[in-house]
Amino acid sequence: MTLQVGDEAPDFELKDQHGQVVRLSSFRGEKNVLVLFYPWAFSSVCGGELDELQQQLADFQNDDVAIVTVSTDSMYALRTFADAQGYQFPLLADFWPHGAVAADYGVLHPQIGVALRGTFLVDRQGIVRWTVTNDIGDARSLDEYRAALAAV
Repeated sequence: MTLQVGDEAPDFELKDQHGQVVRLSSFRGEKNVLVLFYPWAFSSVCGGELDELQQQLADFQNDDVAIVTVSTDSMYALRTFADAQGYQFPLLADFWPHGAVAADYGVLHPQIGVALRGTFLVDRQGIVRWTVTNDIGDARSLDEYRAALAAV
């Protein structure tokens, strides 16, 4: 079941594309966090979403908000993807146990074993304040993220 507004966001600890551990709870009391799940590195829709995010990064990675992206790809695949595209935000590997964090958030596609396009705005207290989930082929809108952040 997908997390709902008002739920406490499950904490997680995942490695980013550089092998650095990122823990959701490390942002508590400091920043709101946009947690973006996506299915595959190197796919056209995922790349398009993340390219747009990189182009407008200052809106989503600043003194008030942090952004983390999560896929079931390995850390090594994510490093290659980030380096090739020039991404300057954390790409977290929910690789093993495979998709455990996506499952905790209710966005793991059970037949394919990848994350749906789930987005969660987690406030400074660790509570989900906004969420949207799109199917694998449906890109998300950064304007929706901006509106959600303005409401927090």
